[in-house]
Amino acid sequence: MEDSGKKGPSVIERYFTRWYRTDLKGKVCEDHCILQHSNRICVITLAESHPILQNGRKIKNINYQISDGCSRLKNKVSGKSKRGGQFLTEFAPLCRITCTDEQEYTIYSCIRGRLLEVNEAIMNKPDLLLERPSTEGYIAVILPKFEESKSITEGLLTREQYEEVLAKRNQQEEPC
Repeated sequence: MEDSGKKGPSVIERYFTRWYRTDLKGKVCEDHCILQHSNRICVITLAESHPILQNGRKIKNINYQISDGCSRLKNKVSGKSKRGGQFLTEFAPLCRITCTDEQEYTIYSCIRGRLLEVNEAIMNKPDLLLERPSTEGYIAVILPKFEESKSITEGLLTREQYEEVLAKRNQQEEPC
């Protein structure tokens, strides 16, 4: 069999829809990407324009301890209906990432839903977040309420809309 050199669509491209939230909490360029699976599960990742992924930055620390009384690492879900997961609003912090230049970034859930899991692997190997943010370097997995699963994307941007935002930024004198 001859290899034509063409690769088919990745699992992400095939089964997930990309949604974006830009300039989170008014912080320019702090963009997040939400990968929504057809089964309504959402994977929260960094958008490729996020400052953490720019200019060869390195990560010093990833902390899922949000406050004294709240750690995303203590999230426990069980059973088919995923009971017990922490309920998140769209601006609930998931983690804080500190880069080696001491810049700190808060990563938010972007959608309402139940926290299914956080990616503990990136704590031990932060380069996963830098090298493969849409796959092994994801931040968290969230399950929206069934009745909200259609409406959660209302405040989010499609890939095309996100690319328009990036194009406008590039036209400005001081892009990200």
